[in-house]
Amino acid sequence: MPAHRTGPVMKAMVLKRIVSLDETTTPLELVELPVPEPGPGELRFKVSACGVCHTELDEIEGRTPPPRLPVVPGHEVVGRVDKLGEGARRYRIGDRVGVGWIHSSSGDEYENLSPEFRATGRDVDGGYAEYMTVPEGYAYPIPEIFSDAEAAPLLCAGGVGYRALRLTGLHDGQALGFTGFGGSAHLVLQFAHHLYPASGLHVFARDAVARGFALELGADWADDTADRAPVGLQAIIDTTPAWRPVVEALANLRPGGRLVINAIRKEDRDKAELLRLSYPQHLWMEKEIKTVANVTARDIAEALPLAARIPVRPEVQTYPLEAANRALLDLRQKAVKGAKVLIIDG
Repeated sequence: MPAHRTGPVMKAMVLKRIVSLDETTTPLELVELPVPEPGPGELRFKVSACGVCHTELDEIEGRTPPPRLPVVPGHEVVGRVDKLGEGARRYRIGDRVGVGWIHSSSGDEYENLSPEFRATGRDVDGGYAEYMTVPEGYAYPIPEIFSDAEAAPLLCAGGVGYRALRLTGLHDGQALGFTGFGGSAHLVLQFAHHLYPASGLHVFARDAVARGFALELGADWADDTADRAPVGLQAIIDTTPAWRPVVEALANLRPGGRLVINAIRKEDRDKAELLRLSYPQHLWMEKEIKTVANVTARDIAEALPLAARIPVRPEVQTYPLEAANRALLDLRQKAVKGAKVLIIDG
């Protein structure tokens, strides 16, 4: 710590440069930073858990680069309020709250599309740290049924996944598919099973363990990414970073079906798969493609109590804060069963 620094400090994992994860196994650095102070209308909370999301990989490798560096990543954050800024009255000291991808925005119905949108852990410092601040309107009460580690993925994988499910426009009884079955899809499948009990749920995943996990959670059918479902699907939610699942999903849609792509960015490594697109097979007959752009406060505020009522059971694997790099590499390189979560002991 520099000799001139005064006041309380905290541990944090920071991203200092954009880098390919093919070139390094340690994109983040453990440092000490000043504990942040909440501004007017903000609260500060002591972080207890922070989920590890694929979007962090996109930040590190420059597909959705932070506007400034260094930055503290992390946007599935749970903790307890320890200080209130001037005028902040929604929560009390000691309340357990969570923060998702949306750190602040315009506050209207389309705030996820607004130029005012600021992302937690990209545009402002996030939850790979012992403390963080947030405007009180973008902090959400955590239902008691969930532990800190279970609640963390619900704030992004769950909240944005819930938005993706709404964007399918599905009606009960219409068949739904998921391509990719990791941190988000394993939660959204549980939402869908509750909201659309008569709809068949179909999962496409490369990994046999993920397919088995999907069946355990109530999927009616699960097979490889390139396989064909036993029925045409009205909607498919894609949660992968790749292009091949997009092409295969379009071939699995029934006429008038909709593919919802729930990803901030797609990687370039298999972009050539798009050359396989056939207009009559993949796009004709009024098929639609819709993307999920960010998330709104409404999505998270609705998803958390719904998850508690069902109740959704997040599957989590935990790591200490200092092992954030290992968690990120595991997310990138290994089959994912559920979600990965950092546990912060301050």
